[in-house]
Amino acid sequence: MAADIIRYLTHPQVHIDPDVPVPQWGLSSIGRTRTEALVNASWLANTTQIISSGERKAIETAGIIAVRLGVMVEIREAMHENDRSATGFLKPAEFEEVADQFFAQPHLSVRGWERAVDAQSRIVREAEAVLARNGPGDVLFVGHGAVGTLLFCQIAGHPIDRRHDQPAGGGNCFAITRDERQIVHGWRRMEEIGP
Repeated sequence: MAADIIRYLTHPQVHIDPDVPVPQWGLSSIGRTRTEALVNASWLANTTQIISSGERKAIETAGIIAVRLGVMVEIREAMHENDRSATGFLKPAEFEEVADQFFAQPHLSVRGWERAVDAQSRIVREAEAVLARNGPGDVLFVGHGAVGTLLFCQIAGHPIDRRHDQPAGGGNCFAITRDERQIVHGWRRMEEIGP
């Protein structure tokens, strides 16, 4: 019998609106189309639990998959992306610069952002709380790039470093075995994951 697999999937592209708080952004048409194309992927077939961040874009991604699989979505508010409310919306170039600093200085609050070490503790705690229930089948977490990267670093035994970040565009996934917490594969675009 195959080992149960734990997957962490990041939401794909979003509709960026500087006038709307980032946690309330929804999927863009590209992000929605990508997710809708994913629902028949064989690698999702054994998923029995879908756990989503409370942010709209993650909930929308999880919901599209959940409807197809006939699985309820559990929302865990503390799975949210790193708290960047201190700066609000940043233009892409500035955002990338601050994100680089966030990963490079994990013990510091960069421009008021949540520290990377705190975001990592939070996402690890949330994932482990779900996995401690030990339900049967595969688990799909749906969340965000920064905290997903921090979770990956913890599981893989890597120091916090942006070189372990997901590829651009979102809609990427990594997988681990439930029992041993061994990496099955690192970040891959969701369209490129095999069975």
